[in-house]
Amino acid sequence: MIRRATPQDAEAITAIWNPVIRDSTITFTTVQKTPEEIAQMIEARPVFVAAPAGQVAGFASFGPFRGGPGYTHVAEHTVMVAPGAHGQGIGRALIRAVMAEAKGRSIDILVAGISGDNAAAVEFHTALGFEIVGKMPGVGRKFGDVLDLVLMQKNI
Repeated sequence: MIRRATPQDAEAITAIWNPVIRDSTITFTTVQKTPEEIAQMIEARPVFVAAPAGQVAGFASFGPFRGGPGYTHVAEHTVMVAPGAHGQGIGRALIRAVMAEAKGRSIDILVAGISGDNAAAVEFHTALGFEIVGKMPGVGRKFGDVLDLVLMQKNI
């Protein structure tokens, strides 16, 4: 069910990601992704998709947490599941794939930056062993709202 993404998955990933960007405060990003940008991301870093029955129902990726040699053992991840696919274990399977790949690359700590409006993501990450390590009040702005950022991490 979980596999490495290919550039051919870019359209399906944008179909999952762009409504979240356009319609919610789950991400503070306001610029929608293009399939070309996603294809470049797939070529540049690990991206996984969940594709039960051949249809992409979620994706996850990770990349550097911050620049500089002191942070090479830390990565920040993204995970998104299509609305109709929630509650099927897809997010958990994607995070497990990310953790395995990250560990194989000598990454010891995985970080999640979560909108304070996204209680479901905090609950999801807590269930997977992530801990809240910080809250940055008011650092996000979207749709005229002032948003908090919840930082969670897991030693892997």
